[in-house]
Amino acid sequence: MIVYQADKKQFLSDNNDREIEDVILAKYTSATGRKVSVSEVKSWKESLKYMSQILSDPDISNDIGIAVELHIPQSSKRIDISLTGRGHDDSKNIVIVELKQWTTVQQSAKDAIVNTYLGSRMREVVHPSYQAWSYASLLEGFNEAVHCGDISVRACASLHNYERDGVIDADHYASYIAKAPLFLRGDAERILLRNFIKQHIRFGDPGVLYELVNGRIRPSKALSDSLAGLLKGNTEFILIDDQKEVYEHILAAGQAASTANPKVVIVEGGPGTGKTVLAINALVALTTKGLNCKYVSKNAAPRRVYETKLAGTMTRTRYSNLFTGSGGFIETPSDTFDVLIVDEAHRLNEKSGLYGNLGENQVKELIAAAKCTVFFIDEDQRVTLSDIGTKKTIRDFGISKGAEVSEHELASQFRCSGSDGYIAWLDDTLDVRPTANKMLTPAEFDFKVFSAPDELHASIAEKNKSGTARVVAGYCWPWTSKKDPKAFDIVIGEYRKRWNLEVDGSLWIIAPNSINEVGCIHTCQGLEVDYIGVIIGPDLIVRDGLVKTVPSARDRHDKTLRGYKVRLKADPKKATAEADLIIKNTYRTLMTRGIKGCYVYCSDEETASYFRSRLTAEALAAVQP
Repeated sequence: MIVYQADKKQFLSDNNDREIEDVILAKYTSATGRKVSVSEVKSWKESLKYMSQILSDPDISNDIGIAVELHIPQSSKRIDISLTGRGHDDSKNIVIVELKQWTTVQQSAKDAIVNTYLGSRMREVVHPSYQAWSYASLLEGFNEAVHCGDISVRACASLHNYERDGVIDADHYASYIAKAPLFLRGDAERILLRNFIKQHIRFGDPGVLYELVNGRIRPSKALSDSLAGLLKGNTEFILIDDQKEVYEHILAAGQAASTANPKVVIVEGGPGTGKTVLAINALVALTTKGLNCKYVSKNAAPRRVYETKLAGTMTRTRYSNLFTGSGGFIETPSDTFDVLIVDEAHRLNEKSGLYGNLGENQVKELIAAAKCTVFFIDEDQRVTLSDIGTKKTIRDFGISKGAEVSEHELASQFRCSGSDGYIAWLDDTLDVRPTANKMLTPAEFDFKVFSAPDELHASIAEKNKSGTARVVAGYCWPWTSKKDPKAFDIVIGEYRKRWNLEVDGSLWIIAPNSINEVGCIHTCQGLEVDYIGVIIGPDLIVRDGLVKTVPSARDRHDKTLRGYKVRLKADPKKATAEADLIIKNTYRTLMTRGIKGCYVYCSDEETASYFRSRLTAEALAAVQP
């Protein structure tokens, strides 16, 4: 998606004859349906006015392509300015320009990090050259036309209010400035930026921009497939913006922590914001620096998948020294580890052991066991009544230990086609929280509502032929096939499928034949596929536009609501609210496993109608099977 596109002649006209920020705002609102902050509108005005001065050079062709706010595929990121055309050798090129209004920064000892004022406070952010280079790398990774070499990408950063001072352009940042040149304030800098543009784009060609925007989107890397390379120190994923900022903070905290100066780091991020990628990257980096580290997760499924993917490249002993469950720290002496990296921290339990009767509190035990403990968390993915991982719990136990507690947020979205709008729409639609995203547009995410479960499953099976796709469901059907392998579990009319639990278990999401089965929350949380099909059972229904949850519709063997009846007797209001949250979170989690799309079937027709009513007419026409 592009918010604004034109050739140079039209762009200059929109700057000279109209208020360019109003033009961009109108197009942005029309394309996304979202509001824009006053500061961003002001930024458009100042930066685009400056770019019009740069492009006024008569030696820059009038027909070069100009795109403002070009959306990077499979992410939530947008490129400020993209210039497209052909070089002196007739090569197809794109120059991306990251624009900043900054006037001052302070150097940081961290890699690619500077300190600058954003709003009214000083904060750590990535260096503009790193940002521009990382965006170019994303384009190369996700766009087939760029990846295959048909279009070359050049990146640079322009800070037209910033005087060259030896700080923003310090040697510490030289490697990134070499990848994405930095142009600052002054006439000489204007000439340098113009020359950079003219060096790579000599002639206009509308086809280059069209090819870039309409090029085939390459599949996203799956973490499990890239794990071996990561553990060898290879760069499998480019960390961008808030990911890089948080990553550098984790490295600094891990290296600075001691028994006398313990640290607790809380990293909050929604689905697809790269929590696990960041966790594994930090594990590798800190281990390489000689620190005693472990990756910890309550969920067994991701660890089993990782272990299988690493077969032949790592011994089981070494694997268990790096990856472990959350219940093994009951008797661990204080500060045994330098760093514990706890993924899916929202799934932590109070007690440990098979019968849930060991230890005191997993959060407390993990913090006690390490000088630095890093928790990756999304409270909206708490999916059982026994999940006690919350920011407050972590914060309180960290303070009790005397640790320095820092909190960070990941916002960059890489799942659900990078659509923040889809996540917000889903939160509002499931009544997790109210948002402004009442309707879903076709440009935001591939979302379909099916009238029959067999049609849903067939569509997901077809998607699985060219990528990864699986069907999951709420745990509303008994596990009959556990005792009778020939029996079917999920039976809806003529649709008959078995739960994945017996044959593939935790490896269901990567097992080749599991496309014929149905998964549940226990075997897909923390993992992802290209397309997810979700069967919404009778535990979540809609009546007269109100989303209602029905705990009694869950199968009686479902452990996620274990203890609900006891709690209901003790405190009906609180127990009802807790069960309501667990069921909604479960479907929210299931419906955000897909990188490219989510297809749903509702066992209740009124519920299906409700989901369809939350799609725009254009989306409804585009997605009806």
